[in-house]
Amino acid sequence: MTAEEVVARREEITRSPDLSALHAHLRERAAPLLARLPPLPDAKALLSSDGGFCPDDGAMLAFDPWSPAKHRCPRCGNVVTGERHDRNWARFQHLWLAERAAHLATLAAVGDDGPAARRASEILRAYAARYWRYPNRDNVLGPSRLFFSTYLESIWIGHYLSAAVLLRAAGMLDDDTTRGVTQVADEAANLIGDFDEGFSNRQTWNNAGLAAIATWFEDEDLARRAIEGPTGLLEHLLRGFGRDGMWYEGENYHLFALRALLTGAVWARHAGVDVFAERQLSTRLQAALLAPPLTALPDFTFPARKDARFGVSLAQPAYVELWEVGLARLGERRAGSGAPRLESWLAALYRSAVMKPELFESYLHDAPLEPPPAPRSPSRTALSWWALLFMSPALPADAPAWSPGSVLLDSHGLAVLRAGDRYVSLECGRYGGGHGHPDRLHLTMHAGGAHWLADPGTGAYTSRDLFWYRSTLAHNAPRLDRASQPEGDATCDAFDSAGEWAWVRGRYGEIVRTVISGPAYVLDVVELASRTDHTVELPWHFSGAGDVGGGRGTWTSADLADEFVTRVERFVPDGAGPVAFTLSDAGHSLNAFLSFEGELLRAEGPGRPGAARRTFYLARATGRAARFVSVLEPVIAVPSVRGVRVKGSVIEVETDQSVHRHAATAVGWEIETGGGRIRLAGARAPEPPLEPLIELDKPTPAVGAALRANRPPSLDGSLDGFDTSEPLRLDLEDQYRRSEEPFPGAEDLSAVAYTAWDDNALYLAVEVTKPEVC
Repeated sequence: MTAEEVVARREEITRSPDLSALHAHLRERAAPLLARLPPLPDAKALLSSDGGFCPDDGAMLAFDPWSPAKHRCPRCGNVVTGERHDRNWARFQHLWLAERAAHLATLAAVGDDGPAARRASEILRAYAARYWRYPNRDNVLGPSRLFFSTYLESIWIGHYLSAAVLLRAAGMLDDDTTRGVTQVADEAANLIGDFDEGFSNRQTWNNAGLAAIATWFEDEDLARRAIEGPTGLLEHLLRGFGRDGMWYEGENYHLFALRALLTGAVWARHAGVDVFAERQLSTRLQAALLAPPLTALPDFTFPARKDARFGVSLAQPAYVELWEVGLARLGERRAGSGAPRLESWLAALYRSAVMKPELFESYLHDAPLEPPPAPRSPSRTALSWWALLFMSPALPADAPAWSPGSVLLDSHGLAVLRAGDRYVSLECGRYGGGHGHPDRLHLTMHAGGAHWLADPGTGAYTSRDLFWYRSTLAHNAPRLDRASQPEGDATCDAFDSAGEWAWVRGRYGEIVRTVISGPAYVLDVVELASRTDHTVELPWHFSGAGDVGGGRGTWTSADLADEFVTRVERFVPDGAGPVAFTLSDAGHSLNAFLSFEGELLRAEGPGRPGAARRTFYLARATGRAARFVSVLEPVIAVPSVRGVRVKGSVIEVETDQSVHRHAATAVGWEIETGGGRIRLAGARAPEPPLEPLIELDKPTPAVGAALRANRPPSLDGSLDGFDTSEPLRLDLEDQYRRSEEPFPGAEDLSAVAYTAWDDNALYLAVEVTKPEVC
C-alpha cells in the first residue's frame, strides 16, 4: 500500500464497525508477540516421511509456534521430540513469523502502533542477519534456503515484503532494516526467479513472490516477467483457470492458486496492472471466485476431487478471505454480476456454515490451535491482517439466499445435479495433471446430511495408501479388466435440467454413464459397448452400514486382487432380480437397488483418509456389452421407491404412487411418470481442449527396453546378467527434476538404466554419473 492508501484505510476502519472489530481482534492476537520475540528456527525446514507425525498413531503433530522442541499429538496427547520433528516445525514457524511480521506491520500502519512496528522490524532484521545461514540444499521442488521447495520461499517472501512495504508506507522503516530487507529480497529473487514450474499451482505463488520483489525494487523487467510473462500471473489466470473458472487440478489446488493470484494481483497494481479493470481478466477472475461455491457440497465442504484433502470446509477463514477480498475488488469496479452472488455466498457461510479451524501453509493466523477449538461459524471480525487491509467495510444485510442449482462446469467437466439438499455429481473432463486421479465417471452423492458416496481425495503424500486413493477401485467409478483406468479424459455428452428433473451423460472410452436426478431418487446407468470382451467393474463406496439382499442370499469367499483389499466375498442371491441395499448412517437412511447381469462382491479397504477400514461393494460383469442400472433413494420419511425393472431399452422405477418409465431418445432422455412426460435434452458438442494447459516445452521421453533374462542377474553392483544393448538414458535438461542447482550438463549429471525380467521379477541396474554420489 502507498502512504495515501494507508491514510485512507485508517479512516475506513474508524467508520466501519466490522473493520474496527477486526482491528481489535488483531491487536489482541498480537499481544503475545509484543510481550516477547517468538523463537526463530535454527535450521531450515525438512520434508521427511516421519517428521511431524506421531510415531504411535500417525496423526499430524500440532504446530505450536512457542514450542520449537516439544511437539504434541492432538490425537493421543503424547509429546514427541527429535530433529525431524523440529525441522517439520521449522516449516510452519518460518511461514508464521513472516505472516506475523505482516500482521504487526499492519497494526503499525493503520493504528500508528509503535511497539508493533518495532517488533515487526525486529523480525525482519533477524531474518536479514541469518538468511544466508540456511543452506540451499536438501530440497524437493526447486531451490530454497528456508524450506525444501521454492513455492514456500515465495509465500514467505510475500509476507516478509508486505511487512516491509507497510512499514515504509507508514514512515516506520529505518535504514538498517531497509538494507537488510533489500539483501534478502535480492537473494530470494535469484532463488525463485531461477525456477519456473510452468502452470503448476506452485508457480502462481512463485509469480506472486516475484511480483512482491519487483515492487520492492521498482523493477519493471521483473514485474513484467512475473505478471505478463509466458507463465506469469495473467497467463495463470487465463490458462490455469478454465473458462468456467475452475483451476484444472480441482477445488483444493484451485483455492491454493486463487489466494496466490489475488495476492499477486495486489502487487501487480503497484506495477500498473489492475486485474479487475480489464474486462477479460475480471470476467475470468469472477468465474474463479464463484467456481468453488458452485461445486460446494451441502455441508459447505468442497468435494475431495483429485489430490484433495477430505472434508475440508469452505468456511475456513483462509478461504473466506478470498471471497471477502475478491468481492471488495469487484465492488470497486462494479464488475459484472459476480458481486451479488458472492455476497449471497458469504452470507450463507457466516449464517449457516460450521467449521473446525485448520492451519494452512498460506494462512497460519489462528496458530496455535491448542487446545483444539470447538467448531464454530466464521466471522469477518476474526480474519487476518490481509482482510483488514482489503475487505469491504460492510456486507449488505439483504443479500438474497444462496441457491446455486444444477450446474455444469463445462471446461472442467464436472456436472452437479441439485434437488433440495441432495447433491449428485459426475466427473467428466480432463484427467487433471499430476494431481489427477483415474476416476473418470466417478459418482458423488450427498443427501439428507449424509455423504453417501464420496470422492475420498488423498491422504498423506508420504504414506503407502496414497496408491489406494489414486486408484480407480477407491472411487465410485467404472474400470475395465480389473485395472485402474489409464490416464485420459472423459467428455460430457449431455446436460440439462427442467424443473425437478436433471440429467447428465458422460463418456470415457467405451463406457457411458448416465445419471438422472428426480425429486425422490437418482437413476444411474453405466453401459459398456465394445467390439471385444472385457470385464467391467463398478465399485460402490457407501457410507454407513446396513443390509444387502434383504436376507435373501448368502456370502461366499471370492477374490479381488489388490494389495489394500481384504475379506473379499461374493453374494449368492436366492433368486433373480435386483439386489436391494438398505443403509443407515448417523440416523440417515438410503435405499438402493442394483440391477445387472454379473456378480456382486463385498470387500474391506481403506476408508476415507484418517478413518478406519470400511466395507465397499463391487458389481462385476463380463462381455462386449454390459449394463448396470441402479436406483438410489435417500429416505426422508417413508421410502418411495419399491423396485426397478429393466425391459430392453426401458427402465421402470416403481414408486408408491406410480411407475416411472425411463428411456433414452434421439435428443436426450424421457421420463413418463403417470402424471406427465418429462423430456430432457442438452446434447453437447465435445468441449475443445484447454490448450494452454499443455507444457510449453514438452519433455523428451526417455525410452529403453526391458529384455528377458535367461538367468537372474547377479545384483552384486555389476552389470552381470543384464543385456546392455537397449539402455534407457537420462542425460537431458528437461529430464532433470531440480532441487537446488540448475542442470550442470550430462558430463556432470546423467544416468543410464538397464532392465531385465523373468517370470519372477523385474530387475534394474543404474549407472550414475555425478562428481559426488550421496
